[in-house]
Amino acid sequence: MTENGFLNYPGSVEDKRKRAYVPPCRIVWASEGENKPVRQELLVGNTEIQPYFPSEPRACLLKPGAGVLLDYGRELHGGVRLVVGASGGRGRVRVRFGESVGEAMGTPNNDHANHDSVIDLPMLAATEFGATAFRFVRLDVPEDSQLVIQLLAAPAVALYHDLEYVGAFKSSDARLDEIWKTGAYTVHLNMQDYVYDGVKRDRLVWMGDLHPEVSVIAAVFDDSALVERSMDFVRDRTPSGEHMNGISSYCCWWVVCQHDWFMAKGNRDYLRSQRDYLLPLLRQLASWVDASGRETLPGRRFLDWPSNDDKAALHAGLQGLLAWTLDRGERLCRFLSEPETAAVCASARDSLRSHIPDHVANKAAAAMQVLGGVGDAAALNREVLAANPLSGVSTFYGYYVLQARAALGDITGAMELVRRYWGAMLDFGATTFWEDFNLDWTKNAGRIDELAAPGKDDLHADFGAYCYKGLRHSLCHGWAGGPTAWLSEQVLGIRALTPGMGEVEFRPRLGDLEWVEGAVPTPRGPIHCRARRKADGSVESECEAPAGTKVVTRGE
Repeated sequence: MTENGFLNYPGSVEDKRKRAYVPPCRIVWASEGENKPVRQELLVGNTEIQPYFPSEPRACLLKPGAGVLLDYGRELHGGVRLVVGASGGRGRVRVRFGESVGEAMGTPNNDHANHDSVIDLPMLAATEFGATAFRFVRLDVPEDSQLVIQLLAAPAVALYHDLEYVGAFKSSDARLDEIWKTGAYTVHLNMQDYVYDGVKRDRLVWMGDLHPEVSVIAAVFDDSALVERSMDFVRDRTPSGEHMNGISSYCCWWVVCQHDWFMAKGNRDYLRSQRDYLLPLLRQLASWVDASGRETLPGRRFLDWPSNDDKAALHAGLQGLLAWTLDRGERLCRFLSEPETAAVCASARDSLRSHIPDHVANKAAAAMQVLGGVGDAAALNREVLAANPLSGVSTFYGYYVLQARAALGDITGAMELVRRYWGAMLDFGATTFWEDFNLDWTKNAGRIDELAAPGKDDLHADFGAYCYKGLRHSLCHGWAGGPTAWLSEQVLGIRALTPGMGEVEFRPRLGDLEWVEGAVPTPRGPIHCRARRKADGSVESECEAPAGTKVVTRGE
């Protein structure tokens, strides 16, 4: 014992996350006939965590062959606590976690986290199992089991960082408001030991995935330690000269994240701590531009999965991404008073802008070209981004499509993309946004929170490609939260002009909205802004900023 009475565990690392017991809110399915559970309704709303004796009258009885599917109401991260009474010995139960009903009722994939396991259940014990993302849990007693399980309760154990939602977004469109909240919640669930890509799968720190998540965290939360810890995690495991996560373009995303995080939080000590890694990396990135101005990113080349097999689209998109990165790198060098490396970045960026690859009508490539200043931005929007706007979009690079369209003033069109593409996931039962999504999948599909109807497609099991085929598909993926950051920055219109948001632009762009209001965190406290369209079509707006924050208000 230490002097203050707390146990001391030398060398231990504190887990700063919070635990909460979440009861099931409904029974989706239960076995019938001879295998029907008894009193399964006792599990709904039940947060009992401690077994007791005698227990049989208050327990759900699961005999061999019995099964039940529980719904916890929305996506969670953690596991389940199975509270068992006096079952007469050590029983067994098959536990299936599902982000959808189809996953829990099927054969879930166990990559990166156990979703389908048979575990022992001691009697008069509370057994916790699982470290994953789920909304549904199916419990089945194997046919060859010798025991009836007396299940007193089965609350989920939610594990999360208890963070205040400092940022906010409300508007005259409730659908956009719900999408903002869902994107924020999606990223929040992925904030665990580090900022994960997906909290079911892969549960890894992917540098490219981090940028949309960093953008959302900056728009919603005050906390910064987890973001910096995650960026440093990738840096420290990538020796100089190697590629982050084995992908050369992910080195670009580290630079972009460093820039955008510094603009949001203004932590100069943290930026200075990156100098020795950042400067050689920027020179390496600049070296990947040939004499004709073409990017030559080596090794594994990647934008997003839908463009993965199109070499022309990859080149066009990487051309824009590298130009955008070097532009951000030049700014970082000027913040660090490093004019020589800044000049190297600027020269390579300008060379990239002199070579304009064919975008091959690929939206990810066109968005990167707009953001990197490569090519005719207005033509890119007209010919690619705004043409057939709901096709060729991914939940990852959809964020950059939104950014590019906003940069060209197409706010109304971009908002409609948010409503129809991200909103469609909500229409089919999502409570978090997915690794990827295609509106064509919904043509004959049922909701993910309902049992599959005869003749209907299973939206989770029957679709996907690349690494997200079928039930391996992650339905809570941080890179899909981009609309939250986009709505705060481009519609509410709060954007940092100087590091740490010492000077902030307030430029509300209502598009087809009647009004918008909300808040964004700054290091000195939140900035609250609102705007409303008047009868004559003009917009009136006001902003309340903390001391030390200068607001520059601009018209729509």
